[in-house]
Amino acid sequence: VQLQASGGGLVQAGDSLTLSCSAGGGSFSTYAIVWFRQRPGKEREFVASISWPGRKKDYADFVQGRFTISRDNAENTGNLRMNSLVPEDTAVYYCAIKRNLGGTPSRLTGDMDYWGTGTLVTVSS
Repeated sequence: VQLQASGGGLVQAGDSLTLSCSAGGGSFSTYAIVWFRQRPGKEREFVASISWPGRKKDYADFVQGRFTISRDNAENTGNLRMNSLVPEDTAVYYCAIKRNLGGTPSRLTGDMDYWGTGTLVTVSS
């Protein structure tokens, strides 16, 4: 599966942005979609996940209700809607998928089955 994240860009603090993850001709069927980010000089960290087919969602504490994860199983895409962005959200955002049968997906980078390319989000103050 060739994943690709898109939708990043340069925004101002308080703005919103929606990231998308596509399957590149493959399928997200029976896979959870998980978003990670890597801030400058930091390790990659969990952001949000959504189970297959979408009943369970999990968010990192720092999201604090600002982000919403979703998926379109017919289109094999996943989205991460990010509101009220702050400069600390500046990072390269990655999507990954993990085989999943409905439970809350793992938050660990080492557990992911496939990784996509990253998309850079820059939030200016």
